[in-house]
Amino acid sequence: MMKSVLTFLIAMMPLWVSAQYKSAVWSPDNGDGTYSNPVINADYSDPDVCVGPSGEDYYMTASSFQCIPGLPILHSKDLVNWEIINYALPWGLYEGNEELMHHYSTPQHGNGVWAPSIRYHQGEYYIYWGDPDYGVFMVKTDNPAGKWSAPYCVIKGKGYIDTTPLWDDDGRCYLVNAWANSRSKYASVLTVRELSPDGKQAIGQPVIVFDGNGTENRTCEGPKFYKRDGWYWIMCPAGGVPTGFQLAMRSKSPYGPYEHKIVLAQGNTKINGPHQGGWIHNKYGEDWFLHFQDKEAYGRVVHLNPVDWSTGWPVMGKNGEPVARYQKPRSSSDLVMNPVESDEFDAPVMGKQWQWHANYDEKFGVPTAFGTFRIYTHKLSEDFKNFWEVPNLLLQKTPADQFTATAKLRMTSKADNQMGGLIMMGHNYYALVVKRVGKKFQLLMLTCANADKGTLQTESLIATLKPTEEDKIDYKPGIHKDIYLRLSVSDSKVKFAWSQDGKKFKNCGDTYQMKEGKWIGAKFGFVAVEPAGKADRGWVDADWIRITP
Repeated sequence: MMKSVLTFLIAMMPLWVSAQYKSAVWSPDNGDGTYSNPVINADYSDPDVCVGPSGEDYYMTASSFQCIPGLPILHSKDLVNWEIINYALPWGLYEGNEELMHHYSTPQHGNGVWAPSIRYHQGEYYIYWGDPDYGVFMVKTDNPAGKWSAPYCVIKGKGYIDTTPLWDDDGRCYLVNAWANSRSKYASVLTVRELSPDGKQAIGQPVIVFDGNGTENRTCEGPKFYKRDGWYWIMCPAGGVPTGFQLAMRSKSPYGPYEHKIVLAQGNTKINGPHQGGWIHNKYGEDWFLHFQDKEAYGRVVHLNPVDWSTGWPVMGKNGEPVARYQKPRSSSDLVMNPVESDEFDAPVMGKQWQWHANYDEKFGVPTAFGTFRIYTHKLSEDFKNFWEVPNLLLQKTPADQFTATAKLRMTSKADNQMGGLIMMGHNYYALVVKRVGKKFQLLMLTCANADKGTLQTESLIATLKPTEEDKIDYKPGIHKDIYLRLSVSDSKVKFAWSQDGKKFKNCGDTYQMKEGKWIGAKFGFVAVEPAGKADRGWVDADWIRITP
């Protein structure tokens, strides 16, 4: 399990030193001046984008809901090649607020950060989002790759979602937002109100500026606010997540009335529901729209479409239909890079692809100096049903429609029934784990359908295995199992395999239908749990995980 001393010393170099990552399973840059959609084939739902003062540093964020670290920050030089550089909420929802930090210390599936917006204003970057249970929040920084401020509550209350500020030419600030029917019991309306010039508090009452009720524009939400050539523009999706389209609306007043048009729809393409994202104008005079497509179990993946303003309206894609392949935006950069997926766990920090399922607690897991990442067994509740309630799932997004993830790990157990392994998590989940039973380990296939409804998980015995090693001392001895676990994904289905030596793999279990989670795609990674009790925790030491075709 030990990595070389040289590897660890390299990892201890200043953390800003990093190499660009090139995915082996999905890279949109075709190498000939064109790109293929999606530009990120992973679940960065409700993306928004802004450009920094250089005119060519693009920053994107996306919904993170209850997953922590939250509010991912991605950077690009050309809107096609992206890397994860930071999180605006590194430790939890909501730092500095004891009540909310406690609330989000257990999984709150589908709650938390909804449809954020990112803006650059007078030397600072701002992110606004609506938490449907607690209100409108904001963080800011002068360096997206550095430290962001603690969350500031701009408006307190229920139902606020999908918030975007607009600083006008005269310094006044306005906020547009949508409404969550699950909290407010009304939806399909957009409201605008005035904020203080610093964007920290509401100083005006909300005004309904658009109403999609009873029309094809039902479920209008996710609005983004802009000003162009004297017109106020609100761009928003409507018609439903998997089947909807993109609206653009304009007015000479921030409070309307707004005229509107459909500017992007599926049409005759295979790209369903192309909508909800951010418009960007680059320093070369080009206009682009970054948005999502709902791919069910894979989540909401990110597409890029050109924008044509020649008619006075932002017609997106090719004549209002999304493109599958197109000429890349102009850029001074030719770097090809993608969000990181594989991990050798050599660094003294957690890789940026990973998120926990609740606010972080150091007892979830930490990096080690041994070239591994340690995930401690979470003590389950007395009335445990399934992993839906487990906060220390260490997971990442699926990176492509087809891929294989192979992990080398060691399960260390101090007591019976401690277990750990590899999981594909969603409303339905599937996990291949090793579990201590007496002085041996059982290799188990765990499955659960409709986990969100409290369904009990089932387990199937795959093999009984001898420990790789046993502690020789009497003081709290443990037994250890080194094993290689693998999951392979294709056509929204997952299958598992295992190996004792990393060379010969045996398939196990069935081929399982993946299922998305609550507002997020299915995610995969590591699980480590044990029954409630007084035993010392066991742990999984993940040595590496490698993503291959």
